[in-house]
Amino acid sequence: MHTIAKSSRLLVAALCATGLLSGCANMSSGEQRTLSGAAIGTAAGAAVGALATGQPLHGMAIGAAAGSVGGWLYNRHEQKEAEKSY
Repeated sequence: MHTIAKSSRLLVAALCATGLLSGCANMSSGEQRTLSGAAIGTAAGAAVGALATGQPLHGMAIGAAAGSVGGWLYNRHEQKEAEKSY
């Protein structure tokens, strides 16, 4: 029963995050890439955190930070590539 409670909390957290992200309309491509990176990092971090340590919230926080930095760096790369093509 304890495992079901943990899974339920994780599901509720994921649904809350999805609800918050659904209101992000009219964002620039840079904002979209950063947010997408954070969302992917959050999901991956939760999975790794739950499997490795049994603490998905720690993994979510670390994954969100790493994913947002990755999305921001990818955006900078894409902007530089677009500038080169002109």
